Amino acid sequence: MIQENLQNIKATLPKNVTLVAVSKTKPVEDLQEAYNAGQRIFGENRIQEMAEKYELLPKDIKWHMIGHLQSNKVKYMAHFVDLIHGVDKFSTLKEINKQAKKHDRVIHCLLQAKIAEEDSKFGLSFDEIENILASEKLKDLVNIKIVGLMGMATFTDDKQQLYKEFSSLKNLFDKLKTDNQNLKTLSMGMSGDYQIAIENGSTMIRVGSSIFGKRNYN
Repeated sequence: MIQENLQNIKATLPKNVTLVAVSKTKPVEDLQEAYNAGQRIFGENRIQEMAEKYELLPKDIKWHMIGHLQSNKVKYMAHFVDLIHGVDKFSTLKEINKQAKKHDRVIHCLLQAKIAEEDSKFGLSFDEIENILASEKLKDLVNIKIVGLMGMATFTDDKQQLYKEFSSLKNLFDKLKTDNQNLKTLSMGMSGDYQIAIENGSTMIRVGSSIFGKRNYN
């Protein structure tokens, strides 16, 4: 089933869109099945769970941290994480840089923009993102590289609202790209809204339940 789901999703994706299989709470067997079907990028939202799976699964997997990030846990993934999606504080960038340096690595990061109207979503304002990218202090952080932006839209069936939120982030991304050559990734869209996100310029989608089935939190 997982293999079939993956093939069905990948068949609809434009060539420039990367699929992150969101495997949080899923057993290692499910990830191995997705791996056997050709999937190499997996997204987790709990660092300890991701670290355990990293130990058990093939080492050519690229692990993406997609959940809200607590600075004190960065050290548990600094030796292997490939991309961190949800950075919403400059202090977190400093901590990622510090831990990456210990492993002589450069860790790629996305700045999380707040585009949803819901209060529950984390993220930086557009002004804060611009300030971070223009900051002199950022130049000192040589063990991180900001490679794009990430945003989570409001949880709604209102397509017009989704279009509005995704297109606002795409506009910011296009504006910032002119001065920031490293910005290549725009991570927008999940199982319920990724088609709209892609229409609005997303280059990376995070899909879980459409691949692995509904999540069981018990």
